[in-house]
Formats: sequence, C-alpha cells, structure tokens
Amino acid sequence: MFDLDRWREIFQSISKNKLRSVMSGFTVAFAILLFTLLFGVVNGLSNTFKDVFSDDAANIMSVRVWKTSKPFKGLQTGRRIQLKNKDFNFVKEEYDSKIQHLTARVNRNVNISYKTKQDNYSLQAVHPDHQFLEKTIIEEGRYINDRDLKERAKVIVIGRLVKEDLFGEKPAIGKRINVSGISYQVIGVFSDEGGDNEERKTFMPVSTAQMIYGNNDNLSQIVIGYNPDLSLDEAIAFGNKMERDLRKKLDIHPDDQSALSIQNMAEANKGVGSFVIALYFIVIFIGSGTLIAGIIGISNIMIFVIKERTKEFGIRKALGAQPSSIVGIVVQESVLITTIAGYLGLSLGTFILSAIDDGLEDYFIKDPSVSPGIVIGATITLILSGLIAAYVPAKRAARIKPIVALRAD
Repeated sequence: MFDLDRWREIFQSISKNKLRSVMSGFTVAFAILLFTLLFGVVNGLSNTFKDVFSDDAANIMSVRVWKTSKPFKGLQTGRRIQLKNKDFNFVKEEYDSKIQHLTARVNRNVNISYKTKQDNYSLQAVHPDHQFLEKTIIEEGRYINDRDLKERAKVIVIGRLVKEDLFGEKPAIGKRINVSGISYQVIGVFSDEGGDNEERKTFMPVSTAQMIYGNNDNLSQIVIGYNPDLSLDEAIAFGNKMERDLRKKLDIHPDDQSALSIQNMAEANKGVGSFVIALYFIVIFIGSGTLIAGIIGISNIMIFVIKERTKEFGIRKALGAQPSSIVGIVVQESVLITTIAGYLGLSLGTFILSAIDDGLEDYFIKDPSVSPGIVIGATITLILSGLIAAYVPAKRAARIKPIVALRAD
C-alpha cells in the first residue's frame, strides 16, 4: 500500500492515459455531484418548513371561535360564540396531565404614546405561559408573572421595535407609557424570531385587560402547549377530543367548523414530516439510480482498461511479477481515481449549493445543505464499487499465462 515505486508507477500510468483517467473520474464525480445537489435541495425545503413554524412552539394548539353557521338544539344560525374564563379553567382542569403550557389571549389594537411620540400597535393580554408558547425572548426586564395577574397590574411588555419607536436608544424599563388613554409601566422588552411584525406587539396581563376593556371575562383565544411527551398521533387525538368537549360545552353543532376550530401544530408537523420523508425517499431513489449508473460506468471503464493492459500484465508476469502485485496496482489506481473524483464532486456540489443559496429562497428553499455523513457514505460506496470493479477483471487478467497475454489483441 505504501510502496513508493508502485505509487510512482500509478501516477505515471494516469499521466500517460489522461483521457481514460478523466473518463473514469467523471463518472464518479458526476454521480456524487448530483447526489449532493438533490439532498441539498430537499434539506433546503425541510429548513423552509421548519422556519415557517419557528415563531411558535412546536407543540402548540389554538382554540378559536366565531359565529355559528348551523342551527343546534334550537339555537339559531349566526350566534356569536364567546370564550370566557370558565372555558379556560375547564381546559386547565380537564386536561391538566396533557398540558405543558396554557394561556388565554385578549386581542386589541391600541394607540401607544410616550411624550411626543405615538403609534398604533397590536396588544395581546395573556398569561405568563404565553412567553414559552410564542418563544418570546426577553432582552430587558421581565415578562408578565402570576402576581401581575392576581393584582391586575397595569404593566406592559413591549417589542424591540416598539421600544425603538418610542424611546430610541434610551432605557424603557420602569417608564410609563400611555396605552389608549391609560398609563402602564414598562416592565420588559422582548425580541422574537418571527420578525418585525412580532416585535411590534405588546403584552399585558389578561386580567388587567378584562377589567379595563369591558369589565368582563371575555377571551379571544385559548392557546395550549400540549405535553411534549405525547406522540403526534396522541397529540392529534387530544386536540380532537378537546374540540368535541368544547363543542358540547358551548352548544355548537359537531360539524360547524365556522363556530369553533382548533389549529393543532401536531397535524401540521405530521403532514410536513410525511411530505419531507416522501421527498427523501424520492431523492434516495433517484440518487441510488445515479450511484448505480456511476458504478456501472466505473465497471465498464475498468474492464476496458484491464483488457487494454493485458499485454502489459503478460510482460510483468514474464519478468517474474506476482499476480497479487498486478491486481494491487490496478485496484490502487482505481481507488485513487475514484477517491479524488468523489471529493471533487462533493466539493463542487457544496460550492454550487452555497453559490445559489440566496437565489433559491424565492423557490422556498432555505439554506440548502447536505449532511457530510450521507455524501461521504455515497462516496465510500462508489470507492468500494471501484475497488470491486477493478479487482474482479484484474484478478482474471492476472491468472492468464504470459504467452496467452502477449498474444492478446
């Protein structure tokens, strides 16, 4: 393996037969290149799906209500369904073991001002668990806590862009801002991976909003983070059961999708997971075909190469060369060409994915990349195939008697 003379002879053989060597390497390089590009594109699609849902927790489900579209139990169509604190408590008590986080929401649009600066922003009145369901990142201060809820405190957490609008580079924590005519103390500033729209939101305790905006116990939504120990199928079943129970409790027709719906991330995750798996199977199928074509190409070329060198092998044997040395030099040459070509194909594929990265985002392909382990595995497969493709005909050629080899055409 480390015989310097043998390696020198291999390089001389490659340099004298450039076209043959290039054709052998091209088959391998093209197979690895195509394999890399296919897997990179599928990984990019998978990253896009993950990015779409990155703003919220992966185990979130949201209860939304509106007007009825079907009569039920003598109640007319068009009846407005309203969630209340008792519905929130029902969900909390009934499904406690299946819930990791739970919050209600009261949604409003408000005008917020500080000194001479003002603008309109989205306000959500929530429970403390909302921080984890929305993946809110506290940059300064703190989030709403249970004491704020109990005391109906007039406190508010503002987004990073709200802070920039109202305070610029100055501190915001502890300052009082005017929210639609009522003074609130800023207790926190947050950022959010969801982007600018999310960072122009504000949060306050749900109990405070209910007291100030209507003096009632109305809720806009109930948002649940189901127990992450649940499988996707168990989480879907949980969401379906909760929907049936809430329909019964709120006197809603079982088929009235307008009046009540539950958006369950488990269903979305299962659908996306199935789609991505299907894509991977397609790519594996196509990639395997590419690799097989590469293997066949290597085999055909090596058969031709060995047939071309039959007289050379006869001379070697006549001069006393062992069959193993003849087989060894052919196999080493094949493995060397295959390895270099595989590396070039992998490098070129990685470079192309990196070069077209930004342009692919318009086609919903984000950060296309490929796992090194997968491509290295494919390359090793081709190298082993090259080894076998060289070994079998070389072994046969090495057994030929020198006089027969010297007469070969």
